[in-house]
Amino acid sequence: MPDDTEPTPESEAVAVYRRLRRVFGDPSMRSSDARRRAIKTPGASSPFGAGRDPEGIGDVLEGMTRSLGWTSPLARGELLTSWPELVGADVAAHCEPAGIDEGVLTVQCDSTAWATQLRLMRADILTTILRRYPEAQVSSIRFTGPGAPSWKRGPRSVPGRGPRDTYG
Repeated sequence: MPDDTEPTPESEAVAVYRRLRRVFGDPSMRSSDARRRAIKTPGASSPFGAGRDPEGIGDVLEGMTRSLGWTSPLARGELLTSWPELVGADVAAHCEPAGIDEGVLTVQCDSTAWATQLRLMRADILTTILRRYPEAQVSSIRFTGPGAPSWKRGPRSVPGRGPRDTYG
């Protein structure tokens, strides 16, 4: 029976590897980053743990806009672009939003009749806006008709105050 206490001779390649490892040290322990990675924190990483699944681009963008405080300007822009969906295509053909200033949505109408009709519908339109775009911070709506013609220039203009008895 062979003697089991006698060590088996190792190959020359294994001997060279072990000698180089003793001289130069463990290659995975040379950099500070490698040493930090070598320290294992129990429970720090699990394959299906929280924070391991990738997030959708919509969730990432929503979180970024919320953290940077961009939700109000983005909601205002979205409100202005979706005006036809809010009031309907027929009404949107006769009016368009001009802008939002200090919580007041200004809507420019084709005629004074349309402005008057939309003033009567103001509560319904404002409720729809507040329900769909609460971040836009719209507190009221102002409907304006077309601008009055200017009598300052043109072929019938006169210097001074001009004709004042036209409307009287």
